[in-house]
Formats: sequence, structure tokens, C-alpha cells
Amino acid sequence: MKGTLLINLGSPESPTPKDVKPYLDEFLMDKYVIDVPFLLRALLVRGIILRKRPEDSAEAYSKIWWEEGSPLIVLSKRMFEKVKPQLGIPAALSMRYGNPDIYSGLKELADKGVTEVLLFPLYPHHAMSSTVTVLEKAEEVRKKHFPNMKFSSVPAFYNKPDYIQNLADSIKSSLTAYDYDHLLFSYHGLPERHIRKTDITKSHCKIDGSCCNTPSPAHAFCYRHQCYETTKLVTEALGIPKEKYSVTFQSRLAGDKWLEPYTDVEINKMPAKGIKKLAVVTPAFVADCLETLEEIAMRAKEEFEEHGGEEFLAVPCLNDGDDWCKTVSNWINDWAK
Repeated sequence: MKGTLLINLGSPESPTPKDVKPYLDEFLMDKYVIDVPFLLRALLVRGIILRKRPEDSAEAYSKIWWEEGSPLIVLSKRMFEKVKPQLGIPAALSMRYGNPDIYSGLKELADKGVTEVLLFPLYPHHAMSSTVTVLEKAEEVRKKHFPNMKFSSVPAFYNKPDYIQNLADSIKSSLTAYDYDHLLFSYHGLPERHIRKTDITKSHCKIDGSCCNTPSPAHAFCYRHQCYETTKLVTEALGIPKEKYSVTFQSRLAGDKWLEPYTDVEINKMPAKGIKKLAVVTPAFVADCLETLEEIAMRAKEEFEEHGGEEFLAVPCLNDGDDWCKTVSNWINDWAK
């Protein structure tokens, strides 16, 4: 029997340091997130980052926390509850970090007799720290607990026409009554070495401004190329001229060279360039979360206004939009035929 497991990032159990700390430990100790040897990673995470970060992160989470719980979890569940009735096969929802975990999702499917699972990482773009870690964790759990299960997976969908249409329609709806000066596509950042590590050709990705526009098999796994391609396809669908939009990368950690340009740096420059009304879309996420609700809709907005900006609009993610839920169910049903 076939079934599917939808998997998103995850969230702490509550916006308190007590619950944020184990969540951050699981997340940051992932070798696909901080890809350095274990002892160095443990020293960095447990010896340095977790001494202060849980308090800061808990404060940030508390600003966006909903009565029902973590926005990312709540929105993922709402989306799942819309998708599930449209499917012809059993389905479950899991998170890579925190709960509900991947084991519980696979067990739910196994208990229903499912032997062949479509893993659906809810990330439009391929990256070590998103898609790869989800698939590797699922495989680890399969080998240990469900050795007779077979897996397939949904590849990065950054350029699939129905996803692009959903994203374009969502942005258009948000911008209908907003006369913006500039539309910023802010994607989650990655260390540049992650881009090079996922280059299957071992030579194409130079991050020099040209490689992402030069056709290559590397693009199937290149996060940077895929972000720019999503932007290109969406702006073409919306008819937005090149001078009216740009791409940046957010949420970097100190110490490494991350993908540029940086969202916070560029947003703070914009008012001086005459951009007084800014709209920001965050297509690396399909559900609103800490990075969209606190980092962009609150912090970036405040800094933009402090630097002379007048109006700021954070465009919501696809969340549980009906068209997006229909797209997800269509992809799953097509696989299940």
C-alpha cells in the first residue's frame, strides 16, 4: 500500500528557554546544518551558542507565538488537514526537528498497512540543511524501525509551473492594494561552502554571478540557482520589470561566508535610494515561521522605518491557501496512480 509523509522544519514546544534549548541543540547539532566535525560542532553549539542563544530565540518566538502554538506547526497542520481529504492514499505529517517527529509519522503510516512512502519535504529549493537532512533522517529511521518500507521523494519544486502559479497568485493578491516601490525576494541564507558541496559536477558552482545562469546538471541541486530561478519565473508571471525587484539572503550565522547580498544590509540601504514603500516575499518557506514573522515582518520592518522607509509589507507564505493545498494533493495523487 502507498502512503505519503509531509515533512516541515519543526519548532520548539513552547517559546521558553527550557524548550527552545533542546530544539536548537537538535537543529544545530545536525551535521547537515553545521557541517564541521562532531567535536568542533559540539564545542561550537554546546560550548558557545547554547549558552546565550536559547534566551534570545525564546524572546523572538514569544513575539510570534499564537494561542494555538507555534505558527509553523499550526499552519502546517492546517495545510495538511486541507490536503488529506483530497488524497486517495494515507498521509501523515512530521517535522524534521521536534514533534511530531519522523518516526511517529512513519509509524502512523505503517500501522495503516503502508509499505511504500512518498516523502514530501516541504521545501521548494534543494539544500543540505533542508531537503538532504530530511531524507537522510527518514532513511535512518526506516532502516532502524521499518526495514521493509520503500521510499520515493518529491524533488525540489522551485520551478514547477503549478507552484510558480500559486506563488505568483499569492503575491499578486497581497500587492493588489499596495503601491510598492520595490519587491524584495528574501531567501534563507546558506554558507557558500554548502553550495559547493552540493555541486555534483565538483566544478560548476563558483558563485561568481554567472554560473547560476549557465546551464548545468549542478542546477538540480544548487540552492542559489533555484532561488534565482524561482524569482525569474514569478516576476515573469507577474510582469514585474527587473528594476522593480531584487534577491537577498537572510538568517546568516557569524563566522562563515554566507550567500550575498544580505537581506538586512540591503533593506537598510533602500530608503536612501528612494525606496520608501517596500514589499518582501520569502519563498524559501511554504509556511510562515520565526524567520518570516519575526525576522522580516517585525525586525526588518522596524529597521527599514528607522532608516527612513515609510511603508513595509511582509507578503505571507503560501500557508494553507486552497490553491497551494490543491497543488500538493495533485502531486501526491499523480505519484500514487
